[in-house]
Amino acid sequence: MFKGNSIRVEALESGFYELIFDSQDGPINTLGQKTMAELGEAIEQISAVKDVRGLLFSSAKSDFIVGADIKEFTALFTATEETIIDFLDKANGVFNAIEDLPFPTVVAINGVAFGGGLELALTGDYRVMAEGAKIALPEVKLGICPGWGGTVRLPRLIGVDNANEWICGGTENKAPAALSVGAVDSVVALDILRDSALKLLSDCADGVFDYEARRTEKKTSVLLNNMEHMMAYESASGVIGAKAGPHYPAPMAVLKAMSKSSTMTREKALKVESKVFAKLAITSVTASLVGLFLKDQHVKRVSKKYGKIAEPVKLAAVLGAGIMGGGVAYQSASRGTPILMKDINEAALDLGMNEATKLLGGQLKRKRIDAIKMAQVVSKITPTLSYGDFGRVDLVVEAVVENVNVKKAVLAEVEASLQEGAVLASNTSTISITELAKDLKRPEQFCGMHFFNPVHRMPLVEVIRGEKTSEETIATTVSYAKAMGKTPVVVNDCPGFLVNRVLFPYFGGFSGLLQSGADYLQVDKVMERFGWPMGPAYLLDVVGIDTAFKADAVMAEGFPDRMAHTDENAIDRLYKLERFGQKNDKGFYRYEIDKRGKPAKLVDDEVAGLLSDVVGETREFDKDEIIERMMIPLCIETARCVEDGIVASPAEADIGLIYGIGFPPFLGGALNYMDQMGLDAFCALADKHADLGALYVPTEKMREMAKNNGKYFPVAG
Repeated sequence: MFKGNSIRVEALESGFYELIFDSQDGPINTLGQKTMAELGEAIEQISAVKDVRGLLFSSAKSDFIVGADIKEFTALFTATEETIIDFLDKANGVFNAIEDLPFPTVVAINGVAFGGGLELALTGDYRVMAEGAKIALPEVKLGICPGWGGTVRLPRLIGVDNANEWICGGTENKAPAALSVGAVDSVVALDILRDSALKLLSDCADGVFDYEARRTEKKTSVLLNNMEHMMAYESASGVIGAKAGPHYPAPMAVLKAMSKSSTMTREKALKVESKVFAKLAITSVTASLVGLFLKDQHVKRVSKKYGKIAEPVKLAAVLGAGIMGGGVAYQSASRGTPILMKDINEAALDLGMNEATKLLGGQLKRKRIDAIKMAQVVSKITPTLSYGDFGRVDLVVEAVVENVNVKKAVLAEVEASLQEGAVLASNTSTISITELAKDLKRPEQFCGMHFFNPVHRMPLVEVIRGEKTSEETIATTVSYAKAMGKTPVVVNDCPGFLVNRVLFPYFGGFSGLLQSGADYLQVDKVMERFGWPMGPAYLLDVVGIDTAFKADAVMAEGFPDRMAHTDENAIDRLYKLERFGQKNDKGFYRYEIDKRGKPAKLVDDEVAGLLSDVVGETREFDKDEIIERMMIPLCIETARCVEDGIVASPAEADIGLIYGIGFPPFLGGALNYMDQMGLDAFCALADKHADLGALYVPTEKMREMAKNNGKYFPVAG
């Protein structure tokens, strides 16, 4: 009956029709402008057919519809509010036409139905969902809100409280949860999904179910009295506002829109939604978060290419069974790859196993796994004191102490026990991979694999290419990191690689502030309000003052012009005093274990006296000066890493900072931050602080870009 590039409509028996999403442009269905135009045309044509008894919506792909075409949205977000509202009105016209068809509609949801995909499903009278499928309205994670009726239809289907949680949290919801709140009407096995949906459609046509009553429910106001309405939205406001924080306006804006529109009919409510969408879409936060999503997709595509030449890792091993080694073992085993955990004594192995079982115990307590699953994961970790089984290993992660001589000795020892094609990787945070490879017989099969602590939480893994590392070695390591549930970013060898090379100028800015008389408590407070998850002093305590001290020496040797310092600074002093941070409960702060078993940060009144002769006379700083002095060195060093080819693209640089050190996501990364400020304005700001030294001097390339209004992420036309 109808056939386009993404949609076809087929006549079934007894007056029923099926509209099938089947994009010819790739493996997934998205709702781009061309698809929406086809959808409108298909609905118009089927509306003109006489004696239609019902319409089934389905997908020929493994997923239903993954959402709107985000690349098209990126261009749209640079338009005016009026243009955006006009775009939404056209889409809503199509969706309303589906909801108003003069016969019943049923949607068969297989795989994923996110964003616009779920909003389309909500226009149907009934929804049948496959057991393994997931649905979500995740738009707030991009800084926007649902724009095609999600905030209007979902609260009327599942109730205000559930809709507030789903929409303002952007949560992904599995089939049982969707069924329990009424977002879908049936959950069945995938192999009977279509037949079940057709049976439901037939029952609607035969009058077994009152599909018109369902429509009325979706098109009128929410059934709450004034008191219930106030209670529902006021109680949600405190929770959602606290969780979103000051830098992410979308959740609260969406909540207010739903509160306002819940008393309205469909048409008026959609206008409220469109207006809020348009206001959010043109903010810098949305630009940053959408850009971050696209960067993440780019990194995934890079990883996928490596997957084509990677060797499978069926058995892994980790050398060193401390907190890091135990974390690596847990992550590998919990994601399905068996792993050997080697150390030189039983006490160390016990520590590593305790770390893994503690993490699994937390999962068990939160009911994310059951006892059987926990036992299965533990059984995939084999502690050992010998290299006896290393001949079967496909990849080894060395995670011993951060000392070049110790690492070289251990790497040479383990290499002799490995099969010919096995990959050897060092979990080093700063030591040159090329240097570590010098005494190896197969340096081409050696690379860096830098995990971030805590391993189970931090999403980034730096995969570091040495001078002689082969592409096959990089590919296998990237694929293993992906199998562990991590986001791998490939970087070239240099002191600190990408993340620490960028982080230590940030710490340099912090040390400089203290020497100028800034109070570290004020600096922490300012940078946390700016958007960092923790201030620099707190971050140093978490990283470990001893770790930072040793890494600082490596960075100073590698980049003496801007990272070396002759005077003793606060980090040097705390290291000398053996105040190593959280690992021994004292650093810039002191730590006590709270009721949850977590180290609670407390102000230590002794610290001011201990640092008095290595910091300047205390004075109050303007918050903007603190932000500038902290951020400028970090941003310039990120630009240097791109210019020096340490990282392949600006996208991978920004992802590395966000996933590796918690750079504020709403700013989109250091390079995006400079883009939004304007490189000319950034360079002028840096020049204002030129007296602070080489860390504050932009590169010639940056100045050239500033002169020509260049950007690291040009906006697509």
